[in-house]
Amino acid sequence: MQNFELLRNVTIGQYIATGSPVHRLDPRVKLLGAGALILAVSFTTSLLANLLFLGLVLIIARASRIPFSYMLRGFILGLPFLVLIFLMQFLFLGRIEPAGQIFFEWSWFRITHYSLHLIAVSLLRLTSFIFLTSLVTMTATITEIAHGVELILRPFRRIGVPAHELSLVLTIALRFVPALAEEMERILKAQAGRGADIGTNRFWRPDKTARAYLPMIVPLFMGAFRRAEDLIMAMEARGYVSGGTRSAFVVLQARPLDWIALAVALLFAALILFAPWPALLDIAAWVGLNPGIDATLISN
Repeated sequence: MQNFELLRNVTIGQYIATGSPVHRLDPRVKLLGAGALILAVSFTTSLLANLLFLGLVLIIARASRIPFSYMLRGFILGLPFLVLIFLMQFLFLGRIEPAGQIFFEWSWFRITHYSLHLIAVSLLRLTSFIFLTSLVTMTATITEIAHGVELILRPFRRIGVPAHELSLVLTIALRFVPALAEEMERILKAQAGRGADIGTNRFWRPDKTARAYLPMIVPLFMGAFRRAEDLIMAMEARGYVSGGTRSAFVVLQARPLDWIALAVALLFAALILFAPWPALLDIAAWVGLNPGIDATLISN
C-alpha cells in the first residue's frame, strides 16, 4: 500500500503548542542560540563534541514537550540524503586522508579510522541540524520567527541590509514548505488514482523513485507559481510597499529567563568550539575505547 502522507512528515514550519518554557522564550533567543550552536559545531571535528551537541538537542526537545516520534518524521524524510552522504564519504574519504590506521584496503577502496571518524561526525552533525531546525519552528510561530529575524537584522539597516524584506522572505518560505508538501500530496493521490506507478515503496531504488517523481515536478511548480501570484495580488491589494516604515503590532520584550537561556547557549557553543577535545580523545584511547587512534590527526 502506497503512503502519500507527506504533510504529516514535514516538521519544518509546523508549530506545536505545548505551553512549555521553551515555547515562552523570546524568538530572538531561539534564533541566536540555534545559530551559535550550529556555527560552533560546524567548525569542530570532535566526535565527543557532536555527541554532546546531539544530547543537548534531545534535552531541549524533552523540555519542549515535543514527542520524539514526531521529530523522527523529519529525520526519516531526510534519511535518503544522509544515506547518500554516508556512501559518498565511505567511498572517497579513504583516498584523500593524509594518514591513519587502515582497517581494509582493496585496489582504490580503503577503510581507515580517519574516514570512519569523519563519517560518524558528519552523520551526527546533520542529524542534530535537522532536529534543531525543526525544534525552532515547532516552538515558535512563523510570525514570531519573522519578528525575531527583523529585530536581529534591524541594526544592520544602516549599512543597507533590508531587514524587513529578509524577514518577509523567510516567512513566506516557511509558510510555503507545508503548502508545497500538501500540493505534492494532492498531485500524488491524483496520479495514483489514474493508475500511475508512483514508486513510493522503492526507498532503496532512488533511480526509479526519481523517474517516477519526475512528471510531478511540472504540476508542482505550476501550483507554486499560482500560489505566489495569488500572494502578490493579495499584498498589492492591501497596499504593501517594500521598504516602507511601518509599526509592529507585536513588540518583543526579553525577560531575565531569555538572557539566561541565551547565555547558556553561547557558553555551550564556546565549550564545543574551544574545549580541549583532543585531550579527551587521548583519554579514550588510553582506556582502550579506540585502539590505535591518533588524537593529533583528528583534533580540531
